[in-house]
Amino acid sequence: MKIRVGREVLAEAVGWVARGLPSRPSVPILAGMVVDAADGQVTLSGFDYESSAQVSVPAEVADEGRVLVSGRLLSDICKSMPRDSVDLSGEAARVQVSSGAARFVLHTLPIDEYPPLPEIPAASGVVDGAEFARAVAQVVSAAGRDDTLPVFTGIRLEIRGPVISLLATDRYRLAVRTLPWQPIDAAVETNALVPAKLLLDVTKAMAGHELTLALGSTRTGDGLIGFEGGGRHATSRLIDGEFPKVRGLIPAENAITSTVTVETAALVEAVKRVALVAERSTPVRITFADGTATLDAGNGEEAQASEAVGITLNGEPVVTGFNAGYLLDGLASLGTPIAHFAFTRPTKPANLTGLRSPEDTPSSDAAYILMPMRLPT
Repeated sequence: MKIRVGREVLAEAVGWVARGLPSRPSVPILAGMVVDAADGQVTLSGFDYESSAQVSVPAEVADEGRVLVSGRLLSDICKSMPRDSVDLSGEAARVQVSSGAARFVLHTLPIDEYPPLPEIPAASGVVDGAEFARAVAQVVSAAGRDDTLPVFTGIRLEIRGPVISLLATDRYRLAVRTLPWQPIDAAVETNALVPAKLLLDVTKAMAGHELTLALGSTRTGDGLIGFEGGGRHATSRLIDGEFPKVRGLIPAENAITSTVTVETAALVEAVKRVALVAERSTPVRITFADGTATLDAGNGEEAQASEAVGITLNGEPVVTGFNAGYLLDGLASLGTPIAHFAFTRPTKPANLTGLRSPEDTPSSDAAYILMPMRLPT
């Protein structure tokens, strides 16, 4: 094998595949990355039995070849190279990676022992990559991070004809985002629970392109989802388990008794300051009344903080409390200058949505449900 590739192009491609490689693989060979040079391009692949990633980039291919090398090490090397191009050359036993005066020699792994990548299922439809990436970014913060509860670490895709809904929850909050797509079968109805971290990484990488979704069998243990866009391909096993029925947490329109609009940036800064004295697992108390949101945290024994932010309140005053981190995650996910809260009762979940202007009406396409915390008496 003998090829030359642009450094930035190669570093980005290698880095993307390497991020999906296991840091502590159950089988050492799974730490490897396949480098396949042929037909004027180099294809980089990684697989850990749960997910796979593959990307092809243009290259000057003098001699074709296929080798398996340490993926994370190759990624670190490519990022550090001093020139605008990187040369890879070698045979079955070792590969030289060079750029300018820098030279690295990597010993190869036995490529014959590397498992074949799973085939991507047949295409189910296409979605705008940028819009889908935004939707994933808006809901991912609500996904759980406790691997002992895998069902909560995923994002649920609910496909109903031309509409995809994304849902994520860690039992303390719920994020929902709905967007259109173009299914091959206009009557399709299916669900898929995809690992949240993988979905975020894949959609970020393919955000600049039309994204093809490919859903395989959803039978227990057999589920596979595939993604294609911009010369990148990825697959992932679906999470096995029953996602909780969480849509009932979204307040019904006719049950809302109070709404609040507030400048998102002003509320974010106030929450950050007041939360400095909030003890672990204690809420930030918020009183929405008389045109202000008054935030309080801390106790009299150590430290206290209070700050007021201007609001527009429609309905009855509300006194409630939220986990500061969850509230900040929700506000960050909006991407709008105005935050809109909808309340039924202070002890019931609140619906946080974003508005472009105070005069706008909240969209039913998005929701961030915050569970209130018990306030100290």
